Order: sequence, then structure tokens, then C-alpha cells
Amino acid sequence: MALTLAGSIIDFSDWKVLATTFATLFALSRVIKLVNGLRAVNYTPGVRVPFQPLAVPGAALPTSWWNPGMFFTWSERFNFYRKWNSDVVSVVPFLTGKPVIYTNNVDVARQVVAGGVKSVWIKPESASQAMLLWGMNLIASEKETWRRHRRIMGPAFNQKTYSLVWSETARIYRDMSTTEFTDATKTKLRDTVYISAVQKYTFKLALFVISSCGFGWNFRWDEPPVNEDGSLTIQEALKISTDHTIMWLAAPKWVYKVSPVPCARMRELPIAYKTLREYMNKQVAERKVEIRGGAGDERNDVFSLLVKATQDEDGKLTLNDNELVGCTSRLIGNVFGLMFAGHETTAHTLAATLGFLGIYPDIQKEVYDEIVSVVGDREPTFEDFNQLGKVLAVFLEALRLYPAGYVMIREAIEDTVLNVPNPIGEEGTHAIPVQKGAQVVVDMVGVQYNPRYFPDPNKYDPTRWYGITAESETISAFSIGPRTCIGRKFAAIEAVCFLTLLLRDWHVEPVLKQGETGEQWRQRVMPAEINMTLGVAQVPVKLTRRK
Repeated sequence: MALTLAGSIIDFSDWKVLATTFATLFALSRVIKLVNGLRAVNYTPGVRVPFQPLAVPGAALPTSWWNPGMFFTWSERFNFYRKWNSDVVSVVPFLTGKPVIYTNNVDVARQVVAGGVKSVWIKPESASQAMLLWGMNLIASEKETWRRHRRIMGPAFNQKTYSLVWSETARIYRDMSTTEFTDATKTKLRDTVYISAVQKYTFKLALFVISSCGFGWNFRWDEPPVNEDGSLTIQEALKISTDHTIMWLAAPKWVYKVSPVPCARMRELPIAYKTLREYMNKQVAERKVEIRGGAGDERNDVFSLLVKATQDEDGKLTLNDNELVGCTSRLIGNVFGLMFAGHETTAHTLAATLGFLGIYPDIQKEVYDEIVSVVGDREPTFEDFNQLGKVLAVFLEALRLYPAGYVMIREAIEDTVLNVPNPIGEEGTHAIPVQKGAQVVVDMVGVQYNPRYFPDPNKYDPTRWYGITAESETISAFSIGPRTCIGRKFAAIEAVCFLTLLLRDWHVEPVLKQGETGEQWRQRVMPAEINMTLGVAQVPVKLTRRK
């Protein structure tokens, strides 16, 4: 069939042939991609999907029967590995994305995340974009660069810093309590406080603690978000930039220049980042002058200790000016990396902890009894930390059930082999050859719900952690191996101090609907949400003052 148009003849049969040819070639190319992907993971059993779950467009699409999406490791946490009777499962896309092996096994995880100069596994750049906003840092770096950053950061996490974390958490709790939980006179605690979302307080507290102990910035709980001249305060700029990192990364920068800007938050984002960059560069210069003059010797915040490293005569610790100055400063990158990784983790986990303590009053009473036994009516101190093991345990168990760092992605830079433990009940291991370019995703949700390590994994059971210290390698939710979270003890001390003070003052209860049980409440209000990190949804609680 042909059609005449403006003197030209269009033969639809030719278009049909072209379309058929294109469709055939495309389908063939996707079959070849699928076969190559299967070969790259040595035909490891698993699922075959259109898109890789953690790359665009798969990550941007909702989790469904045909698209795993970012959320499937949570939604399938009880069934994914059980279905294949294996701790490794392949996810091979046939449209876009690299072939992936997912694992919920700690031994496999150690093989791929341990790092080291000779490691054949690296973190792909796409997995670190959010952490590179402020410059190269410990979290985003690899191999020798990581070792250098680890040497720089390590000395900043010491007993003086941890003591500061405790005292600042206590100070901020008192400020919060006076502002939020007292009557109109601000002198007497109310008998009952209803909180629609406990994250409203845990996020602000965690942000203030990391701001104080990380940067030496002391904010007031009731501080307004803008200065008298209408400009953003550092506190508000910090909150905006940390809360909306994904928006800043996802939207092209020209969007922020159009008029009108699509939403108010997008108008504020570039202002917030500009405010912080200028302030941080000024702070670097001022801290260097302080330290050179001896005035900064008493500062124990992480930022000051890192600046002090620039004055160290030992070349192993010295940062040069290129690493200290400018918007991509490695120094600023490290402290902001600590902030991004730390404040969301602590805030979400504290919220989950309070939710669990509300629905399990027997556990809450056991923890309260420990607090009274150790602290009594006096002011808790950092020296009490090691005696408050049950307080730490309730936090660690909440972290296990909601691991903030829910995936760790590594890519093979050469052909290699994974040694995988056999299924539960079978001794020994088996080898899986992996081709260069294939990726392994350590599924931290899967690890925490793996019955190999945690019998009855969905049960909230803090006794799993009794006798465990904050720095124990058994706490895999803080990552695994040499690259375990450098701020884990920082977070643990902050959490134990806050929970000790709060639970001594208040009894926590869930806000139940008519006829609802605690377990039903857990199912309704405590699903996970995934943004930069994984965390519990909004947790409503009721606080009743202890007499």
C-alpha cells in the first residue's frame, strides 16, 4: 500500500519492514544481553527483570511483580532467599543495567566489602554520588584514598570526643524537654505528651548532636529558622541540605534558575548549599588560625580535630591546603559524610526503639529498672555508659530490624570467585565464578533477617545483644569488616544517653486505635521507608510522666 503526499510516495510496507527489522534486532540484542548477564554471574539462580533494581529507571519505578525496585529487599525480606534456598540470588536485567548477585551472607559480604589495595572489588561511582556532594570522604573513597582518609579521621574519635557526645546529648535533651514537654510556665513537665511522629524530635536531636560534636555549632532548640535579615540560619541551611539531598542530585541545576521555581523547597535548596559552603570555608580558615595560636587546643569536636591534623608534622596525618579549602574540600566532605550517614541512622533507630518499647512494656520496664539501678536520681555521666548494656541492647535490636545502610554495592574489576557457604544444615562452601563488571549487592536487610544469624528474625529481642559492646564486630548493621562505620560508638553513646534520660522521665506507650493490639499497631505504623537511608515510618507515641 502506498500514499501520495506532497509529490512523494510513502510505501507503508517499507516502514513495516523497517519496524519489524528494528523490533527483531532489539529483541535479539536483549536476548544476547540476558545471556551475557547470566554468564557473568555463572548462571546463579534468581530473577530475570527488565531493569536493575538500584539503577534508573528501575530504582525510580515502584516495586511490583515485574519490577523489583529499591524497596524489594524490604518487602521480600522473609521470602527472597528462602525461595531459592540460597544466601546468594542473581538479579539479571534484560533491558538496562548490570547483572547483580544479591547476598544476605556475612561471609560473602566480607569478601567483597573488605577493601584493601589488592581487592578486586570496588564501590562503583554511582553508589557514592550523594556522599560526594561536599568532597571526597571516608565513606565514598576506595583503596589507598580510603586508607588515607581513615588515618585522618581515626584520631578524631577518641574518649574526649565520646565524653563530649554524652554531655552534649544530655544538654540538648534538657533543652528539648524544657521547650517541648513543659507547661506554659516552662518550669514543670506536663503529665502527658502526645507525639504524632517521634521523628520530629529524634531527627532534630540527632542533627543538633552531630552539629555540636562534629562542628562545634551549638544550636538552641527554639532557635527560629531565619535570621533577623531574613537569611537562613546555619541550623536551617543544614536541615534543608541534609533532608533534600536526593532532590538536589536528581534535578538539573537549571531548574533552580527558572521563574517561578516549581516549589518553595527548591527555591531554598541552592541558598542553603551556598550558605553552608561559604560558612564552612570561613570556618576552616578561622579554625586554622585558632589552632596555630593555641586557642583551639581545648576543642574536641571532630571538625577542629581534623583541622588540627593539618598542623601535624607527621606527613601521614597532614592534609594539604588543596584538601582543606574550597567547596570540594576533603575535610568538609568527611565531616558532612559523618553527618549524612550519622544523623539519619541515629534518628530513625531511636524512633524505632521508642516504638518497640511502647508495644513491649515488659522490655521497657526491664530497661527502666537498669537505668534506676545504675543512675538513680543523679545526673547520668559518660562513665555510666558501659553499665547501661540493656539500654544499648534495645537500640541495637531496633537497628537490626531497620538497618539504615540497607545495601552495599561492589563491582568486580576483574574476573574473580565468590566462596559461598552452603544452605543452613549443609557444611562446606561452593564457588561461584563472577565476571569483570558484575556487581554484588550486600543486602543488609537480608543479613539482619537471615535465620542463620538471628533465629525468629522478625521478633524484637534485645537479649540478642546482652553483653555485646558497641564496638563488637557482631553488630553487622553498622557494616562489616575494616570499613565498618567509624561513628558507631558515637551513635551508640548518643542513643544510650538520650534513652536513659527519656525513659527515666517518661513511660512510652503506642497511640492505638480502638481495639488495636500492639502487634497490629506495629504492622500499621512501623513499615520501613527508603530515602537516603532505610528507616521506620512516622511513629506516634504517648509519653506519660513517671511519678
